[in-house]
Amino acid sequence: MTQSVTIKLSDYVADFIANLGVEKVFAISGGASLHLIHSIANHKKLGYVCTHHEQAAAMAADGYSRCTGKIGVAIATSGPGATNLITGICCSFYDSVPTLLITGQVSTFRMAGETGVRQIGFQETPITKITRPITKYSSTITNADNIRFELEKAVYLAKSGRPGPVLIDIPDNIQRELINPQKIPSFQEDSKSIIKTKEDYKDIFKKLSYFLKESKRPLAIGGWGLHLSSSEKQFINFIEKYNLPAVFTWGASDLLNYDHKLYVGTFGTHGMRHANFAVQNADLVISFGSRLDTKATGTPIDTFARGAKKIVVDIDPYELKKFTTFGLKIDLLIEEDLGNFFDLFNKGISLQKPIESEKWLKTINDWKKNLKPKEEKNNLSINPYKLFPKITNFINPKANIFIDTGCSIAWAMQTMKFSSEQRVFHDFNNTAMGWALPASIGSFFANEDKEIICITGDGSLMMSIQELATIKHHKIPIKIILINNSGYSMIQQTQDQWLSSQYVATSNSGGLSFPSYSNLAKSYDLEYFKLENEDSVESVFNDFFSTKLPSFLNIKIPSQARVSPQVKFGRPNEDMEPLLPRDLFLDNMIIEPLNVSIHDQDNLK
Repeated sequence: MTQSVTIKLSDYVADFIANLGVEKVFAISGGASLHLIHSIANHKKLGYVCTHHEQAAAMAADGYSRCTGKIGVAIATSGPGATNLITGICCSFYDSVPTLLITGQVSTFRMAGETGVRQIGFQETPITKITRPITKYSSTITNADNIRFELEKAVYLAKSGRPGPVLIDIPDNIQRELINPQKIPSFQEDSKSIIKTKEDYKDIFKKLSYFLKESKRPLAIGGWGLHLSSSEKQFINFIEKYNLPAVFTWGASDLLNYDHKLYVGTFGTHGMRHANFAVQNADLVISFGSRLDTKATGTPIDTFARGAKKIVVDIDPYELKKFTTFGLKIDLLIEEDLGNFFDLFNKGISLQKPIESEKWLKTINDWKKNLKPKEEKNNLSINPYKLFPKITNFINPKANIFIDTGCSIAWAMQTMKFSSEQRVFHDFNNTAMGWALPASIGSFFANEDKEIICITGDGSLMMSIQELATIKHHKIPIKIILINNSGYSMIQQTQDQWLSSQYVATSNSGGLSFPSYSNLAKSYDLEYFKLENEDSVESVFNDFFSTKLPSFLNIKIPSQARVSPQVKFGRPNEDMEPLLPRDLFLDNMIIEPLNVSIHDQDNLK
């Protein structure tokens, strides 16, 4: 008979984390978190990584989770340590990434509680109340015997349904208590969940089969949910079986090889022009794992895929309900895990042969040839629309690529040709400046054999610049590509549209300054490279991508370089209107490209 053993609660927490299959915990020490961190440091199966900002710890845990599918873990102290996690928590929450945040807290006998005072204990902050709207679960442990129940419940909720972050707040005195793990209550999962069968979807599948049979211009939309549900192969089998061209949100841009015959491209307000043409001229659109936000649909939302039957498959009922609220008519709303959906669909579908969509594919390919990004009118020393495709040619075909927000992500998604063996990561919905660098660090500790590329802007780098010290400490062989356009170019583009190109708070003349990047690289032991004109691209890239050391490439992009196309807020993704007027939208119409400059038809001004 096993003998009951009492252990320190913080040691139990370390055991619990190790049993999740997690190997690294991202942490910053503080008075209220020391017992937790020491227990992790002393655990045989765990290691810890010190970041230099709690925001970076949460983002590194986020990157770790995205790369492994395991839950990412970060630990911070009370007060400002806990609140500094919030931006990273939001990155996980809005992108449905399972992470576990553990915060230290003042001792229970020093808590303000219901006294009405703001604070009693030093650095006391009610972090669980603050984070409840941005976590799936947030709880403070006030009784040591509840630790097992709360941790198990938190992790279950983090990984079930639509995943997301959870936070457990553990007071200092609770961390030090002794518990008997065999005698404290555990969490019991809900056993009443209903497992649907093909019979439950009989009428829906019948209707979906009819839509597919009748379609002349079908499109599948692939979203980030395909990665979250690990149903990438099922999706690819589905579109190949029924001959469905596919467009992608940024979150699924790496899902299909760019030279696959069914690959169309990324769509939306910053998407590829030909992909937007395809969406707007389709007669059937089936969305898998995308919430179809306004970046995808454009505005007004009811102009999206204007003549198409629309079907949305998503696990979140609230995302499905929102379409009625915001005025987008969806013909079929299917609430289901994508993996389950594909399994059930294959059993219940009556469609036996692929859709005859060759003419439609030819039209899309013609648009792809003719609808290129507009050339910049200025004679740029480096044109990002020529540069980014060249970056693609040098990146390892199995690399993990992290891209920060701003022009960097837009240029990359519009022009880079990703391999299906590469993984492309971005905090797609929170879009926090500075996310890519700490997320890249998390990726390294998830899989040290992967080549890691971090593409960041100069504005974004400044938000996480302290994490270069983490790279130096661990000698992480990361390749940092700095898209240096001397300010916040994406915001300047908004100022071009609305504020007469007055670059207040977005440029050097508007109040921003940046460091010497060569000195910066030297101080953090990064091998430094610089690219200032297109004539040097090949030689600089050869040197930069061949090094095995932590390296930094400063690419000087002219400040006037802009993203094109970028649909102005309030305008639909319909710069294709002259190609297919609404009153001529017929089910059997196949559109040939017009022999005029497509750029003259833009709706982007």
